[in-house]
Amino acid sequence: MRFFCTYFDQNYLLRGLALYDSLRRHCGSFRLWVLCMDRRSYDLLAQLGLEGLHPIALDDFEKMDHDLQRAKRDRSRIEYYFTCSPSLPLYVLEHNPQVDLITYLDADLYVYSDLTPVFTEIGEHSIAIIAHRFPPQLAGWERYGVYNVGWLSFKRDPSALSCLRWWRERCLEWCYDRCEDGRFADQKYLDDWPRRFSRVVVLSHKGANLAPWNLANHSIRAEGDTVWVDEDPLIFYHFHGLKRIGAFVYDPRLVGYQTRASSVVRRSIYGPYLRRLAILSRSLPCAASKGILRNSIRDVAHAPHISGWLSHEAARWRRLAEGIMNQEYIVMVHGHVF
Repeated sequence: MRFFCTYFDQNYLLRGLALYDSLRRHCGSFRLWVLCMDRRSYDLLAQLGLEGLHPIALDDFEKMDHDLQRAKRDRSRIEYYFTCSPSLPLYVLEHNPQVDLITYLDADLYVYSDLTPVFTEIGEHSIAIIAHRFPPQLAGWERYGVYNVGWLSFKRDPSALSCLRWWRERCLEWCYDRCEDGRFADQKYLDDWPRRFSRVVVLSHKGANLAPWNLANHSIRAEGDTVWVDEDPLIFYHFHGLKRIGAFVYDPRLVGYQTRASSVVRRSIYGPYLRRLAILSRSLPCAASKGILRNSIRDVAHAPHISGWLSHEAARWRRLAEGIMNQEYIVMVHGHVF
């Protein structure tokens, strides 16, 4: 039995359900706790009653946690979400004595193969973290953190509990969506964990947390149903920043990381994920699936003034065409990815 937790609001609902679906296919027995950051997400998950998925209402999570409530007052929505990151695994451990190891997952992860190699690497360690693995041309991005808050595992032991409580205190003190004094959100605090805490393992499997920021580091190929990342099978991919920008067009946000998606990446990594999101979208109530992948966790929509609507639309369509021609975007038509 594996134990996981994540959080999301209605904008990431489909992504969270896709993560759950991929765990069902590749993880065997598991339980996934979901902190629902809005009532709409909680009500839908409670209604679905998915096996092994346990929604947590935000009101219940915040109840009696006065420190968290105080921190919420001076932070944006995304900054508050980040502030909750260490409190969620602590909450699960405190309320579920049978959990011996809790793994936090970002909601935009998707599992492609058996997770056993990752848990084998964790072994008897107390804490597991994973590096961004930036290529040399992106070394400057380490100002946002050497390690990625995408997969974090904590055992129920003194070292891990000490780490979680220390991290929670730091995030309550300062957790903002900017770089400042060697800090960034909830993530930069991880930089010295291998030195600060005992029994920490930095996961080294190349197929774990493949992502837009490290894609350029690896040779990606497909053999049958298996995608290979150099010599390792792809275990899970981090679909950070993926956004639908047209009826059939998706922006994987790879250009910002100085790379583009090869045909293998498009068809064997992004293709299965986009198809799963489309299936989930059709299976959910209309209100829940509206706006599939249109909203990023940091996006704020601004409607153009009517006077500028035509020029805005013309510029949008021109940029869309350029992105498709330059292979910056991914196109999916009737389940086929180009």
